[in-house]
Amino acid sequence: MLTIAADPRHLGARIGMTAVLHTWGSALTHHPHVHMIAPGGGLSLYGERFVPCRGRRRRFFLPVRVLSRLFRRLMLEKLAAAHSKGLLTLQGSLAKLAVPAAFAAALKPLRWKKWFVYIKEPFAGPKAVLAYLSRYTHRAAISNARLIAHDERGVTFRYKDYRADGLARRKVMTLATDEFIRRFLLHILPKGFHRIRHYGLFANTGRAANVAQLRELLSSAPPPEVIASPCPAETVLPPCPCCGGRMIVIEFFERGMQPQYRQPFVAIIRIDTS
Repeated sequence: MLTIAADPRHLGARIGMTAVLHTWGSALTHHPHVHMIAPGGGLSLYGERFVPCRGRRRRFFLPVRVLSRLFRRLMLEKLAAAHSKGLLTLQGSLAKLAVPAAFAAALKPLRWKKWFVYIKEPFAGPKAVLAYLSRYTHRAAISNARLIAHDERGVTFRYKDYRADGLARRKVMTLATDEFIRRFLLHILPKGFHRIRHYGLFANTGRAANVAQLRELLSSAPPPEVIASPCPAETVLPPCPCCGGRMIVIEFFERGMQPQYRQPFVAIIRIDTS
């Protein structure tokens, strides 16, 4: 992305990117991929102006054909380098690729296959993209809300089958306890591994200065400081039909789901002095 964006034949600008690693599917399967967002433009190579990306009428942002070919070359080169250094673990049916000649023969046809890169403009705007991406930054592979039961059969949980449509997409799966733990541990990152990385203009070393320069060129004021506001007034609900007291919402849950709320072990004493 940085290399092609800096090419004057394409964008001719220094861009910034934020990438978030996402390793799981809905059924806790191993599905590593990266969600990446980038602003629609960047600083000119000499930093004197902001270079916006092209609109929909022409190629949007960067040409996907050029990106796919460069990504293919870099990926295959890094695979070959990792194999030569003994960094790849090849087991089972892949054990035969431990021989350098066999590994090179396996990579050769991949140099001629089409690799696909997909870039699109967010239809709902940048706020929707940031909201979508933020759901993957600090979360585990499965939340407590998706867990249904743990019994002698194993662990039962809800998941989405993206090959189905509509209500048929929501399904229930039961895994043996050891298999459930194995799948969950697939998504615990090694110590020191960063799930979120910033590149280009957003790299940690110069991000503050770069963002300030971009705001100046775009005549955009920095966002105001967030001032802690008092909690909003509680929503007035109809009184309890049983005792007539004030209703307080403690949880919302969908049909078929078990509530997560548990009554705390406290006593509430009211003394009426009237």
